[in-house]
Amino acid sequence: MTAHILVVDDDPVQRRLLKAAVESQGHVAHLAEDGEAGLEYFRLHRSEISVVLLDLMMPGLSGLDFLIAVGGQEVDVPVIVQTGQGGIDTVVQAMRAGAFDFVVKPVTPERIVAAVANALKVDQRDSKVRPARRSRSGAVQFSDIISASPAMTRVVDLSRRAAQSTIPVVLEGESGVGKEMVARAIQAASDRSSRPFVTVNCGAIPANMVESVLFGHEKGAFPGATERHIGKFIEADGGTLFLDEIGELPLDAQVKLLRAVQDGEIEVMGAARPQKVNVRLISATNKDLIAEVKAARFREDLYYRLNVFPITIPALRRRKEDVPFLARAFVERFSMEQRLPRPLTLTAGALALLTAFDWPGNIRQLENAIYRAIILAEGVELTENDFPQILAQIPGGLSQDRFWSGVSGLSDSLAEAHAAQRHTDRPELAFIDRLPAPRVDDRGAVADNVIVSVDDSGDVRRLAEIEEELIRFALKFYRGQMSQVARKLGIGRSTLYRKLKDYGIDPDDPQKNAA
Repeated sequence: MTAHILVVDDDPVQRRLLKAAVESQGHVAHLAEDGEAGLEYFRLHRSEISVVLLDLMMPGLSGLDFLIAVGGQEVDVPVIVQTGQGGIDTVVQAMRAGAFDFVVKPVTPERIVAAVANALKVDQRDSKVRPARRSRSGAVQFSDIISASPAMTRVVDLSRRAAQSTIPVVLEGESGVGKEMVARAIQAASDRSSRPFVTVNCGAIPANMVESVLFGHEKGAFPGATERHIGKFIEADGGTLFLDEIGELPLDAQVKLLRAVQDGEIEVMGAARPQKVNVRLISATNKDLIAEVKAARFREDLYYRLNVFPITIPALRRRKEDVPFLARAFVERFSMEQRLPRPLTLTAGALALLTAFDWPGNIRQLENAIYRAIILAEGVELTENDFPQILAQIPGGLSQDRFWSGVSGLSDSLAEAHAAQRHTDRPELAFIDRLPAPRVDDRGAVADNVIVSVDDSGDVRRLAEIEEELIRFALKFYRGQMSQVARKLGIGRSTLYRKLKDYGIDPDDPQKNAA
């Protein structure tokens, strides 16, 4: 179905790129060279526009001003904002002002196409999200994996390729990022889709029971073995065995697992001879297996046998573009499970809050937070106040003006209009107070952003020391968004990663970066 997409961007090159991406999907692109022109076109043709692609940073009427002028969170057309600077605070401002999705520049045509497709799935006029269809078997498909970020698009692409073979796969990532879901999607897309998918949490098995659970035992194989037990390998014969938390496997069990991987046969405890098995292995870990090998806690030969096709699933804080889509999907799912008359909705403020939070527990934590909010919800929509545990962990809170202050380019007429509404039923628009001026030291420098040029003895510091401090500050300032950090520092991503390694900087440890 052909849709009309309004592109509002002051960069002519970017407008052409967006136009090409939109038209490649058979849609019609309408171009506006700045915020004022975009706002005028939108008001004249609002009923025809299906989606707005909006640049946030424009001279004159900015993207945020545009959002406010068209109705804030009450706008009935999905708006996808583009941001190239300002970090998560800018994104939160846009989400609270009613943005449906956001993309970070430089953005690929594929990301734009995916963002537009996701926006077109949402009929905001009816406040309903069209659910993705699941297969009748209930198996997880790649289409069930909610991804709007380039990082997850890469994960899905690699996983699709892995599904076309029986190559051993290791899924790396923090707890709660969705490793098992990716493993199930690989199984469902493979020629073993009709065969068993068996999961084993290696960290949850008592050490003295690991061998029996994995490989099985015969009756009388050891004291207490009163009957024969079929192990997980035999149970998964012909299908896929998912070994979760593989890094927790004891060393003695790793020896037997190595034989199963190498020779395709297992030794059942108490059996007279080995047994052949045909099992596709997918392993998962939240540990650094290389570090485990160096510490002699994981066998090196087993590591190289299992780690043939590694796929790293990024933490949710590194793919914040996915948060709004995941949140909406969970709200819809839990609304259905609770048999509510109609699905609850998330206010723009709630989406901003969820996007601002870093989610140390990843998708699992987000899912649980929304489940709790729906169970306790009293209205027809979820607001910031329905997530008190999350709100309490945002420094300064969203209820203050932290994410609403310093909006560039806000015209006097808009400021007056919204000042008049400050105490009305639209509290989300009460944001035009400015933050206090930055704290300045006696040399006129901003105290929270000082890189000292001389050491305690008065000598000029080494360039490497200053470079390390600048990289740490950039990581903290841009909240670990590696593409943005590299772009702002004027270096390539590969160079950035090399420098992180040289300086021993962990991009996932904000406390160290703040030091």
